[in-house]
Amino acid sequence: MADTKHGTATHREIERKYDAGAGGGLPDLSGVAGVADVIDKGVADLDAVYYDTADQRLAEAAITLRRRTGGSDAGWHLKLPVSLADGVRDEVHAPLSDDVPRPLAGLVRSRVRDAPLAPVVRIRSARAVRHLVDESGTLLAEVSLDEVRAERLSGGDRRTTAWSEIEVELADEGDPRLLDRVEKKLRKAGVRRSTSGSKLARALAETGDAAPAGRDGWAQPRVPSTGDPAGAHVMAYLREQRDALIAMDPAVRQDLPDSVHQMRVATRRLRSAFKTYRKILDRETTDPLGEELKWLAGELGVDRDREVLTERLTTALADVPRTLRLGPVRARLRIWSIAGRAGSRRKTVAVLDSPRYLALLDAVDALLAGPPLRKAAAAPAEDALPKAMLKDFDRLAARVHHALALAPGEERDTAMHEARKAAKRARYAGEAAKPALGKPAKRFAKRMKAVQKVLGEHQDSVVAREALRNLAIQAHAAGESAYTWGLLYGREEAAAAAQERELPEVWGRAAAPKVRAALGG
Repeated sequence: MADTKHGTATHREIERKYDAGAGGGLPDLSGVAGVADVIDKGVADLDAVYYDTADQRLAEAAITLRRRTGGSDAGWHLKLPVSLADGVRDEVHAPLSDDVPRPLAGLVRSRVRDAPLAPVVRIRSARAVRHLVDESGTLLAEVSLDEVRAERLSGGDRRTTAWSEIEVELADEGDPRLLDRVEKKLRKAGVRRSTSGSKLARALAETGDAAPAGRDGWAQPRVPSTGDPAGAHVMAYLREQRDALIAMDPAVRQDLPDSVHQMRVATRRLRSAFKTYRKILDRETTDPLGEELKWLAGELGVDRDREVLTERLTTALADVPRTLRLGPVRARLRIWSIAGRAGSRRKTVAVLDSPRYLALLDAVDALLAGPPLRKAAAAPAEDALPKAMLKDFDRLAARVHHALALAPGEERDTAMHEARKAAKRARYAGEAAKPALGKPAKRFAKRMKAVQKVLGEHQDSVVAREALRNLAIQAHAAGESAYTWGLLYGREEAAAAAQERELPEVWGRAAAPKVRAALGG
């Protein structure tokens, strides 16, 4: 994936690292199944300087940022973990420059905040490269033997270390099973997987003192067990959502699929937990923070809502027979989508670069570092968490009953939207309690999700109708037929009516007495 505007390109890297051992060479890999030939590509001298904050915030998150010369891909490289266990990372490249390129600095901003990035380690490698190819000469994987010399650049003295390692990187579109076959061959030769996830991690471990103390809110506490108090479970859930929020930041900046949605969900789950567990967390701290989370969710919603709406209208238009698509309806929808998307996209990135957003992240970290726990936080989780869940359930019940008592129309649409938000909050409460309560909380969350789904589909129809009305007005003003937009509007009206008819049945299952009884209510 390339970003021509900023001169960056992203590559999905799938590789495994192995300890070569003292004086170890590269074993013969010509007998690996599927490999027709092993081609010697010579030796390249690589010189890389790795950047991080003074307290190693990037290393803490298994992220590496380096400026490298030599080899075929000189430039700046940012590696973001996708699946550490499987050796999968996204590598973002930028051209050589003296300072960290702005696009790469943006991708790590949620981690480093305002802390400066500075050189921490210099790693020089003599890399002997072999290409594994198939019978047609197509590259399957690149295998390299690296003779590594690392020098610490931060701290009081410049300590050094050296080692040899083997890297096996899968080619683009390669079969991951090849890595297993290569590893089997390496194991037979006595080569074992490296215990370090990257050269930088090993260099830091072997040239530094003890790892820097974790930042506020970033210590790794023990995962709470069933017998732990309610406060421990709530804080673990908040930490999980904070981590998800920060991890999705670079994905949103890269415009990856579903990234805005996932970031928004983490934001909403944090805010919802503050409200659900207000007997456990002090509202003097959580209420102001909740307002900031509401702001962020709203800003992210501009991009996400446009994305969802465009997909819905595009699918609906595709279902209309060609004989009923009167006028340039596809072109008008595409222009409408692009115009809105461009504006919302710019706004989203601007929000992530704003001081207000960074201050919000700092505030969440501070809350996790010094939890504002109330007396109820010490209560057994099996007592305190169900009470909070049932309170959210009662809130939802009141809103559903109110919506069902109204006649179809704008007032009912608004009431169903309010019920939808209550259903989402109840669902999140159940999901947060699953580690402590197990199956009862899981079943509760599942029932609440079913209610949320019906109400969500209804709200999506309300929003779609407003957009279709505007498209019809635009088409009419341009002298085009508005028939197709009216047809889609009518279909959305019918869909909303069907969801209103479905709601009582779905709610009846969710509100069954056994649902409350399972939680002790």
